[in-house]
Amino acid sequence: MLWIILLVLIIFADQLSKWLVVALLQGKPSYYLIDGVLRFTYVENDGAAFGMLDDHRWVFLVLSTVMIIALIYYICKYKPKSKWVMTSLILIVGGGIGNMIDRVLLGYVIDFIDFCAFPNLWKWVFNIADSCVCVGTFMLSLWLIIDTVKAYKNEKAEKEKSE
Repeated sequence: MLWIILLVLIIFADQLSKWLVVALLQGKPSYYLIDGVLRFTYVENDGAAFGMLDDHRWVFLVLSTVMIIALIYYICKYKPKSKWVMTSLILIVGGGIGNMIDRVLLGYVIDFIDFCAFPNLWKWVFNIADSCVCVGTFMLSLWLIIDTVKAYKNEKAEKEKSE
């Protein structure tokens, strides 16, 4: 039940933030939160995360739908025991659903978080859903690496015991 609440909160926070950005920033200049570092900039993104692959809406709708359904199926069927894994999966699903709502209803995703401290290095604008997908993916990748190393060490210790 707690996971469903977290999922709903992620989707709600994403959609609320986008609604506020549309209401306050659409058609207006960027709003600086930290001058020269972080600003809110209204952007309509036709592509994937960070504006990659513009004008491929249907590809993203299909791929996102397949991935969201697969992850929800995995969560429901296997009920991961690790809170770390479950949190990472919920972040990925919540972010995916948040951006899916935009793609279906608007035909594009609303992005607004503009990290502008290093304009030659980082030029993409993103949103809360993108952040959730990226953080969730990073968490899951980190867990997989740690779990693989732990399993390898356990196997090695078992072999040494049996010799």
